[in-house]
Amino acid sequence: MINEFRIKNKAYRWDSRVFYDLSIPLDFKGEQPNSYDVPKAASNAYEGHGFVGDTRRGGSCNFEEVSLIPHCNGTHTECIGHITNERFSIHRQLREVLVKATLVSVMPQKASETREQYTPKFKDGDRVITRKVLADALASQSLDFLEALIIRTLPNDESKKARRYMQKEPPFMSLEAMEYLEGFGIKHLLVDMPSIDRTFDEGRLSAHHIFWNIEQGAHTPDKDAYFYKTITEMVYVPDEVADGQYLLNLQIAPFVGDATPSRPVIFELL
Repeated sequence: MINEFRIKNKAYRWDSRVFYDLSIPLDFKGEQPNSYDVPKAASNAYEGHGFVGDTRRGGSCNFEEVSLIPHCNGTHTECIGHITNERFSIHRQLREVLVKATLVSVMPQKASETREQYTPKFKDGDRVITRKVLADALASQSLDFLEALIIRTLPNDESKKARRYMQKEPPFMSLEAMEYLEGFGIKHLLVDMPSIDRTFDEGRLSAHHIFWNIEQGAHTPDKDAYFYKTITEMVYVPDEVADGQYLLNLQIAPFVGDATPSRPVIFELL
């Protein structure tokens, strides 16, 4: 089905049958990406009261119990409740399902090669997405499509689909980069990293606090906090998907919690 929408009297068309899925399928029996070395997401046949939920073992149907940690086991979308005392839920905070989005590819910088900052201070070996890197990537992009920003880090290879992030520190965002993005009013940020913050950051989550406009160190949002913004982490953007403008369909499981496994889908504009 061909659909059409308009921005400033300019028409854009997209085909709902042609899309790119940016999620990493969660393979319960195979390889999975993992941060913090948490237990793998698992799915096992339920057994009880003489019933076994596995047709291969004589059960009448397949009936499985699933365990996972959304923040660590794969592609997930989180809301402001990730850093607040009040339990805001992603299924209520995500108010949009079709969003104008821009995809950019960036090469993280060595922290030793930038004057930008992070809290706590950079360590040797840190790689960071800086304001300069983002500004260069966005220089040729349309501001009309910055409701959502999708960041693909380089080099980009399929090992991201099963990477164990405790083996090598992944890149993260500088404070200046987050403040720069805040100036665009971006509502939905999608990255192929396990977090926009450093893996071990003394529990500060400085970049998250900037994104949701919550005072550093605080866990109680005031009226100026960005309640309906979301962050999606651990996406995978295949090389054949070109940088540019798309229509984003951000699909989530209806969990009552701060985060949920998700399936971001982007449609190419015709």
